[in-house]
Amino acid sequence: MTTLVFGHTSPDTDSTGSPIVWAWYLSEIKGIDAQPVLLGQPNTEAAFMLKRWDLDTPRIIADVDDGQPVVIVDTNNPAELPANIDNADIRSIIDHHRLVGGLETLGPLEIRIEPMACTATIMWKMIGKDMAQMPEGVKGAMLSCILSDTLEFRSPTTTDEDKAIAHDLASDLGIDIGDYAAQMFAAKSDVSAFTDAELLRMDSKEFELPGAKFRVSVLETTAPKVVLDRKDSLMQTMQTVAAEDGVDQVLLFVVDILNEEATLLIPNDMVKTLAEKSFGIAPTGDTVILPGVMSRKKQIIPSLKI
Repeated sequence: MTTLVFGHTSPDTDSTGSPIVWAWYLSEIKGIDAQPVLLGQPNTEAAFMLKRWDLDTPRIIADVDDGQPVVIVDTNNPAELPANIDNADIRSIIDHHRLVGGLETLGPLEIRIEPMACTATIMWKMIGKDMAQMPEGVKGAMLSCILSDTLEFRSPTTTDEDKAIAHDLASDLGIDIGDYAAQMFAAKSDVSAFTDAELLRMDSKEFELPGAKFRVSVLETTAPKVVLDRKDSLMQTMQTVAAEDGVDQVLLFVVDILNEEATLLIPNDMVKTLAEKSFGIAPTGDTVILPGVMSRKKQIIPSLKI
């Protein structure tokens, strides 16, 4: 049976590119029939990557069958995976996020989780000398994943290994990192076609504190004004999305890639108090700027307090 390789729901560049990388490795190097799939439509940056490197868009699946062999990449959180994931045959997990827990497996499996900025970085290390056989398009996907997750090395999650591997791939591909990253971020910043609800769910993760459950949404952009001009309607839609998704509050952080700061929308007193306790800044309006905040994984989630 074909092994399905996928990342988290609302797939970003890493959760689109890394399944392509690992499915290639399993199929072409390890001799295992594997196929990359997605758990939703890829975001605009991921769609740009697929087109730029002439890669087929993986098919989208809604769930997995009992006993289906799968490899999970770029997440280990059951809330971001198919509903029937515990009944699938999880063969391995490759990830760079904190261990959430809650998954049950049918048997022993290989797990590799490292504190890298990107799943593709870990895969580069695992593939080793077989990287020499990787097609240009798959290498391009790998480079895209690293540049996206590190925000071209601006994110505090960036390690020396992420940076060195990206430069190695860029040299091999004849790519200027600055020019290519600018094209990626321009594609990511074009959110004109998305509804407010789609924006709030586009790059979001559920996070629970004692007494409250949040959807923590991040929009990384080189044009923050485009998003912030919609703040009134976004804050209204937060109530609808929270109710539909079973959370107490949606938190939206608009990350300005070039100025290296985040703007948090403040729709009510609950979020105002959270901003004060979490970041030590007292909002005076319906937004607050958080200088230097770039990473949900390293700076936002660990700081949240109510």
